[in-house]
Amino acid sequence: MTSAAATGGSAPLLEVERLRISFGGHVAVHDVGLRVRRSEVVGLVGESGSGKSLTCRAVLRIVPRGGRITAGAVRFDGRDVLGLNRRELRSLRAHDIGMIFQDPFSSLNPTLRIGRQLTETLRLNAGLSSSAARHRAIDLLAQVEIPDPAARLRAYPHELSGGQRQRVMIALALAADPKLLIADEPTTALDVSTQAQVLALARRLRQDRDMSMLLVSHDFGVIADMCDRVVVVYGGFVVETGTIEEVYTAPVHPYTRALLDAVPVLHPQPGERRRGIPGPPLGTVPYTGGCPFEPRCGFARPDCRSVDMSLQTVGATRASACPFVASATQEIARGGAA
Repeated sequence: MTSAAATGGSAPLLEVERLRISFGGHVAVHDVGLRVRRSEVVGLVGESGSGKSLTCRAVLRIVPRGGRITAGAVRFDGRDVLGLNRRELRSLRAHDIGMIFQDPFSSLNPTLRIGRQLTETLRLNAGLSSSAARHRAIDLLAQVEIPDPAARLRAYPHELSGGQRQRVMIALALAADPKLLIADEPTTALDVSTQAQVLALARRLRQDRDMSMLLVSHDFGVIADMCDRVVVVYGGFVVETGTIEEVYTAPVHPYTRALLDAVPVLHPQPGERRRGIPGPPLGTVPYTGGCPFEPRCGFARPDCRSVDMSLQTVGATRASACPFVASATQEIARGGAA
């Protein structure tokens, strides 16, 4: 769990503490904690399978079938989300938290026109009349920069490009003017130019609406471009957290350094290749305790197999789960493998 010193002193809008999610006998999220303050953008970064999407789904209590939250706490604006009844939970999803999922094509109903899906959401969640919902839907599509929005209401999802479908998902998420927007890898399925357009749109909408955002990605470049703070996760644990400038320029956990070493550069030196992360991929080695990154860490030691993965404060605004952070930082500074 992140300490108050590592996240700042103001009361968080969203607070997740010691979250644990299990599927039968398999634990997918072991111990994740994060905070999002008002008007703040927090990045959640890590490889596929690290627990990012499950953590986001837990905030809205939409963990996939077979999974359950077995420990921890989720609080939103002072309310205990895990203790909400069905009516209160529906209100939270309808009015307070919007979510953009990874794949807009699977999130939109392929048999219904875009207008039907938008207006139904507005009528149910905002209580608008059919006419008012249609006008509001056109306005939302215009806000997310879809050309000729009135005509697009008549389109089916397959008639839109990937970028336009993602913009429709953003419009749906913003329909109730939420306090928090959760964006779960919103650009994964898009080409580079469309990705840049969607990120620029998200940045503008966040500024215009003064809204908090939890942005999930495996791409540290996207996180660095969008976020105020970052939470790095691996194997269902938080391994490092801090301001984006601190973490991006001087990471203190070997996994964070390894992620940054893998980020492509625009103008590489002749023959230069970015480092991959060595060792067995995430999820192929059963977790038996200690640091889950130990099998892939370039300077692991026997003690790594028994650490408790609690975050240790490093300076005023950051924390790391590596208890050997001083020697790790020195090793990285000398150019050692991570």
